[in-house]
Amino acid sequence: MTYRAGFYLIVTAAVVLAALTGAASSTLAADGQAVQVFILAGQSNMQGQGVVSMDHPDYYNGGLGNLVWSMANSASKDMMQHLKDASGNWVVRDDVEISFKVNDVVRKGGLTIGYTGYGGSSHIGPELQFGHVVGDYFDEPVLLIKTAWGGKSLQVDFRPPSSTGDTGAAYTQMAGEVHDALDALGSQEYELRGFVWQQGWNDMISSSATAEYADNLVNLAADIRVEFNTPNLPFIVGELGNGGIAHPGSSMQKFRDAQQAGTDRIDNAIFVETHDFARPANMSPNVTHGHHWYGNAESYFLVGDALGKAAVPEPSSALLLAGLAGIARLRRRRRER
Repeated sequence: MTYRAGFYLIVTAAVVLAALTGAASSTLAADGQAVQVFILAGQSNMQGQGVVSMDHPDYYNGGLGNLVWSMANSASKDMMQHLKDASGNWVVRDDVEISFKVNDVVRKGGLTIGYTGYGGSSHIGPELQFGHVVGDYFDEPVLLIKTAWGGKSLQVDFRPPSSTGDTGAAYTQMAGEVHDALDALGSQEYELRGFVWQQGWNDMISSSATAEYADNLVNLAADIRVEFNTPNLPFIVGELGNGGIAHPGSSMQKFRDAQQAGTDRIDNAIFVETHDFARPANMSPNVTHGHHWYGNAESYFLVGDALGKAAVPEPSSALLLAGLAGIARLRRRRRER
């Protein structure tokens, strides 16, 4: 991981107006505490492609690498036991909530498996272990606002307003979904804790997109901070770690270098390496889906774990002290409609 001094600045916001009509309301029991909010954004690897239990011998490699198998057999199995309760049921946390809009419907509820683009409980993404890490850290309730679509580039779809050309439709939709989820908190006070970006495949496969990725990433961070009136919002970038170690000079390595270079130019930002979490195709459910970590649940679990640990400070960290010295308290104005 690459850390930048002052990363853990905290931006606090209070929402003073009721939720918009039709918006999914929050079920978090805040009890006077500020809800800790994280935005999880990106493309299909943020959506989540980690297989939970499907094990057809032809279509899912007999279940190798799915979440059930990983909890019993993977190198990370001891880290995963909190995902089920003593009766073998998937844990649903009541102190960590997810809001994720899929096909124009907002799905909201306690942290558990299934908050992906597929619906149901068939897959996981980074949000699962990310939510457990930050939920264990904070005494206050946590809200994860997830906004992601597959096959989207930063060059075109998520193109931020500060980059030349047209603002991407996915950027506009992402901002709108986050505003709606914050509005749905109604009168509950919240603290916007971080923006987590897990994206890149569609830019990696394009040399022109890779060439401008660092600039677009810098602009994305700046525009998101303006959008939510949070000038010090922590910005967390997950490496495109698919496939493990990249060959020097390869398209993947050039893209990762661009991710790192862009992150290094952003104040209050962190780059999280993930390539060590890649698992081989023959030990994964989707043996032809390298762009989706082969559907390996351990990979998605570990990505979420690393992103979560990057999002919360160590108790003795000098970064924490630097962040606390610069706490900015801001009252967000309701978005113009």
